[in-house]
Amino acid sequence: MLPHAKLDLILRRHEEVSARLSEGPDAATFVALSRELSEGEGLVEAIRSFRGKRAELDGVESMLAEPALDDEMRALAEAERAEAAGALDALEREIRLALLPKDAADAKSAILEIRAGTGGDEAALFAGDLFRMYSRYADLHRWKVEVLSASEGTMGGFKEIVAEVQGAGVFAKLKFESGVHRVQRVPDTETQGRIHTSAATVAVLPEAEEVDVSIPDAEVKIDTMRAQGAGGQHVNKTESAIRLTHLPTGIVVFMQEERSQHRNRQKAFAVLRSRLFDLQRQKLDDERSADRKSQVGSGDRSERIRTYNFPQGRLTDHRINLTLYKLDKVIAGEALDEVVDALTTEHQAAQLAAAEG
Repeated sequence: MLPHAKLDLILRRHEEVSARLSEGPDAATFVALSRELSEGEGLVEAIRSFRGKRAELDGVESMLAEPALDDEMRALAEAERAEAAGALDALEREIRLALLPKDAADAKSAILEIRAGTGGDEAALFAGDLFRMYSRYADLHRWKVEVLSASEGTMGGFKEIVAEVQGAGVFAKLKFESGVHRVQRVPDTETQGRIHTSAATVAVLPEAEEVDVSIPDAEVKIDTMRAQGAGGQHVNKTESAIRLTHLPTGIVVFMQEERSQHRNRQKAFAVLRSRLFDLQRQKLDDERSADRKSQVGSGDRSERIRTYNFPQGRLTDHRINLTLYKLDKVIAGEALDEVVDALTTEHQAAQLAAAEG
């Protein structure tokens, strides 16, 4: 059964917020109330639709209870009852999902980190393929991708690449991508056509603001140094690179992409905040769950989550036993939503089962 007393409170609050907005409050209050009204609109509409459909079903049930109802009308009423019952089930699920505790980080942008794992040059090439997949996926969703740091592989691709993905709800979409991604294919360097297995690790961290994570100056060691690699006189003469060491955790962030030391410092602190925020979230998850590995999106970086088999054009997500024979479209970012949506649905089903249990 739905918590109807709680639904009454939600509807009452919606009416109160609407009334206060019509009174013309100050600018800050207007923005806050408008956001609250907008965020709750979908749930309020679902509650009203559910109650309207419930009343409709009750009316049909009353009609069917009439002994004098002729066969033709009874058949029509039976069809209406089946339609209303199906709609009620769908609306009830929608409401239950909307009432589940929200992950506060879902609306945030994200820091995407991809690192080559086992497989040498081929692993770096695969890391590059994954970054292009996520970049294309971001383009399709009209998100902005900015590379924060990158270390290229000797044959191409990346040994490591860290990027900021900006947009509404980025973390909600990408948070289940964290883990070990495995690739099976014939590398360009293979002369005998043998299939090699390589891997890359993906970490998706919610982008943290200063209000989310406070980092006292005394906890961070800041080193400046000359940037390394191509860049001419700027690289040779300017100490623009920044290395941050968070003393309590030992987390190290190195940034040299920008010519400005100030910009590198900003980017480095953004990455450090996100890693610390993610550390806090994982600690909370550990406390809430005795077995996080059984959950979709546990964030376990060492868990092999997906295999990309190029010879067979097959992608398999091992957490939900999902197999798609459209690897070319997934790796191009075009069909990645099919995987993301399936993971989200599975996660929501687990949440519902836990709540009902």
